[in-house]
Amino acid sequence: MQCSNIKNILVLSFGILLLYTAYMGLQTLQSSLNNIEGLGVASLSVMYVSLSLSSLLLPPLLIKKIGCKWTIVASMICFISYSLCNFYPSWPTLIISSILLGLGGGPLWASKSTYITITGNKNAEASGKLSKDVVNQYFGTFFLICQTCRVWGNLISSLVFHLTPNAGIIYAPNQTVCGAGDCPVALTQTGNNTSGRPSNTVIYILLGSYTGCGVLAVLIVIIFLDQIQGDRDKNEINCGSTLLAAFKHLRDKRQCLLIPLTMFSGFEQGFIASDFTKSYVTCILGLKYVGFVIICFGVTNAACAAIFGKLSQYTGRVPLFLLGAAINIGCIIGFLIWKPASGNFAVFFVMSGLWGIADAVWQTLLSSLYGVLFEKNKEAAFANFSLWESLGFAIAFGYSSFLCVYVKLYILLCVIVVGILLYGAVEYIEHRKASATSEEGPKD
Repeated sequence: MQCSNIKNILVLSFGILLLYTAYMGLQTLQSSLNNIEGLGVASLSVMYVSLSLSSLLLPPLLIKKIGCKWTIVASMICFISYSLCNFYPSWPTLIISSILLGLGGGPLWASKSTYITITGNKNAEASGKLSKDVVNQYFGTFFLICQTCRVWGNLISSLVFHLTPNAGIIYAPNQTVCGAGDCPVALTQTGNNTSGRPSNTVIYILLGSYTGCGVLAVLIVIIFLDQIQGDRDKNEINCGSTLLAAFKHLRDKRQCLLIPLTMFSGFEQGFIASDFTKSYVTCILGLKYVGFVIICFGVTNAACAAIFGKLSQYTGRVPLFLLGAAINIGCIIGFLIWKPASGNFAVFFVMSGLWGIADAVWQTLLSSLYGVLFEKNKEAAFANFSLWESLGFAIAFGYSSFLCVYVKLYILLCVIVVGILLYGAVEYIEHRKASATSEEGPKD
């Protein structure tokens, strides 16, 4: 039983790793590669709006109708369309594929989280361990593997750009607008400081590699991932009841208190994928270095995901959540005062790595927290998780082309402070509930 559970977790992890190797690689490059009229970040914003809606409407419906495995497969196919449409980037192609990707994104992450939680609970029941410990460990294993997608996706793009003469080179005639001072108005007045798009041959090689990763991911899940029992029922449901169940879940005050921190997870990932890569890395070092810098983010993110998933058994959640918040706040202040220049080359990698450590907290422990707190209503809980996180993404990418970087950093600072304080209220509620239960004691 345990070997079978571990095999399924590994198959799911490597399948989504391949899928997100393609998606994350493309997402990282959108703000620099398709920067004309903000097409790249606009497509990402539309995608996360679509994902927000699909997170409410589709996950419980699909999971109960076809089960977690086939929901994952159907969602993966939607992701492949985004890689294909980047072969000819335009407003119609990218926006339509972004909507389709968003429709698949909500069910993918909800079904993934449901699959891991059910598998962890079954293993805990069979082995006599605490469910939360096994679920935390499984999420840690999943994110250890999956979060390396940023390493492989960006390694592919960096190698393609570096092995091709003059690909991804940037000229920055006015570096005073890089970093926190980068503003859309400043770019309009001083001229676009980003390079031209690399040749079609280079782009086609890159996109072909990404598309192949997506197709391989689908095949791996279809062939090797087991369907699990208990992930669906035979009751008749419809989109209206599904949407109502998701909104009813908001009656739980713990869910409402977790909304700001969940949205911050989207905000901070949007910042590192869009603003950091464009206004810091591309602006100073060039497009060809974006992949290498983000690889540092991916390495620390993946390593810490596994460490935090295991470490939480000994330290509890609270110290790790506080660690993530402290690192993010420190990095935000650092981004505000740092004047990026080619002379401080190592700082780009240090900041990227630190941000990866903090993101590992939100990706691993926040997902696990939803599974533990809302075990009896997993589908609706994870639908809300996807909704609020993707809404944070959508807002971050939506204002990316309109606000100065320092304004975005102040927004991040406010959201993380509010989010961590309200998370503390959730832990207080749980502590009081546990204390009340222990005081009642066993009844005769």
